[in-house]
Order: sequence, then structure tokens, then C-alpha cells
Amino acid sequence: MLHGLDQRTASIYAPVQDQLARVEDKLRSLAETETSPVQPLLKYVTDVGGKRVRPAITLLAAQFHPHDPERPVFMASAVELLHLATLIHDDTVDNSPLRRGRSTVSNTWNPHVAVLFGDYVFATSATFVCDTQNIRVIRRFSETIMELASGQLLEYFNAFDAAQARELYHDRIYRKTASLFCTASESGALLGGAPENEVQALRDYGYNIGMAFQVGDDLLDVQGDASNLGKPVGSDLLNGVLTLPTIMLMERYPNDDLVPALFKDPTDSAKLEKVLEVINNSTILPDCERVVQDYCDKARQAIQDLPDCGPKRSLDDLSSYVISRRR
Repeated sequence: MLHGLDQRTASIYAPVQDQLARVEDKLRSLAETETSPVQPLLKYVTDVGGKRVRPAITLLAAQFHPHDPERPVFMASAVELLHLATLIHDDTVDNSPLRRGRSTVSNTWNPHVAVLFGDYVFATSATFVCDTQNIRVIRRFSETIMELASGQLLEYFNAFDAAQARELYHDRIYRKTASLFCTASESGALLGGAPENEVQALRDYGYNIGMAFQVGDDLLDVQGDASNLGKPVGSDLLNGVLTLPTIMLMERYPNDDLVPALFKDPTDSAKLEKVLEVINNSTILPDCERVVQDYCDKARQAIQDLPDCGPKRSLDDLSSYVISRRR
């Protein structure tokens, strides 16, 4: 079993466990071969483990047809490095002290180091993509970096602004989260030699799983336990980020002014507790869970006509895992 995976996740990843282990080896070898001062930073972010959902999707999407086994491994490594780079930058922008229960790079070193190191990881991910030698994959990866950055900018410039919450929400979470899931599944399919209809089906799968994943994170932010979540509960709200539960709160209680009042004084812990209390004692959370369920159902539907095989069943099981995950 790979480091950081529970038994259920390991079972889902079973068809690609050997390839996923090679991805881990590539990430680990970066830290072992790079020279100081980058080496301790790389070791710090690669040692933490994680679910490796995005590289697993890349590898599973590549398994439907006979293919060159090496290129999907390069791509899966690139996808995970790109994900790590976005976390480093996001934590720096948000001044986050913790990530997965550990001090962030910006908090352990400083924000200047974190920005430069995040750039380094971005660039490193691009070198792995180039090793796939697939122009369409390289272009899609470049587009994804643009989408991730524009999503972060969208979030920054609309922080603490409740006026356009619903209109911007779905576009923002696509850019910040689902875009990389799309790229993971689409690139895996392309490198696995899938015909175009299957490439599009797997891309649709990635989109819906990514959207479900982010709405699930929104739920965790307002109902999770800080010790399990690895960061303070309500941290999105404190940073002025409107998530689906808080958007629903404003829509259902337009006269209560709970969220705008918190945004005027984010340091008031009583106001944060009140917002979380109302969300948790209403039907908002079950309604958000139905949104997650709907996205996961669409993900399953997207791949229903693909050849029946172990990777397809794993992708199907992964959608069930997204529904049930709590950290």
C-alpha cells in the first residue's frame, strides 16, 4: 500500500498501483537529486503523501487500450507536481498557516521563498509533460496552468464580495479545481491511445469528479473537524471566499446579513461561529451533498459506454469515494 492511502483508496487504485508507485519514486527522486537550497523544500512537500487522486485518474484513464506505459507515468507525475505547486501558491496568497495538519511552506520558510519555490515546481511539472512528446497534451497542460491562475485571480478580486456569488462560483471552482481533473483524465486517455469519443467521455468524467471534489471541500470547510481537516474550520470564510454552503445561506436568509456582517469584521469569531451554526442547523449541508451526488452521478454516466474493465470499475468506485470522503 502506498504511503498515505487507506485500504479503500488502495483498492480503487489497484489496477495502476505499480505505475502509481513509480510516480511516487519520481517525486521522491526529485528531492534526492536536487541540490540545496531546493532539496529540503522538495523533500518537505513530497514527504507529506496525500491521496494522489489526480495522478491516479491519469493512470486509470490510460488503461483502456494497449499503450506505451511510460508516458502516462510522466504525465501523472506532472499532474501531481502541478497540484502541489498550486497548493504552495494558494497557501501563500491566503496566508494559511497549515496544510494537511502541517505548517505550510510560506509559514515554515517565508512567503518570498514559497512563491519562488512554487514557480520552481510549476516549471518542473512542465518538463515531465514535455517527456510525453504529445503536443495536444502539452497544450492542454499549458491551458490548465492559465485556468488555475485565472481562477486564483478571480477568487482574489472577488473576495469579501457577496454581490456576484452564485454567478461566479461555478466558473471559479472549474478553473481552480476541476480544470486539473479534466486534464488528468483527458491526457491519460490521449496517452493511452483512446479514440476521440472515449477521450471526451473521460474528460467529462474528470470535469464532474473535479466539481464534486470542490463542493465536497466546501462542505468540509464548514463542518469538518480541524484536527482531521488540517486547517481551521471556516478558513474560506475568513479569507472572504464564498463557497456553496455560504452562497445558499445568503440566498435563503437574505435579510439576516450574516455573511456580509462577518466580511465587515472577519476577526469577530462570534460572527463566524454564528454563520457556521446556522449552516449546520439547516438543510444547507444535505442540499450541498445532493449537489456532490449529482456531479458524481454525471461522472459515472459519462463513462458508462466505455469498455468494461478494472480501470472503469475503479473510476466508478472513485466517484463513490468522493461522495463519502470527510477529509
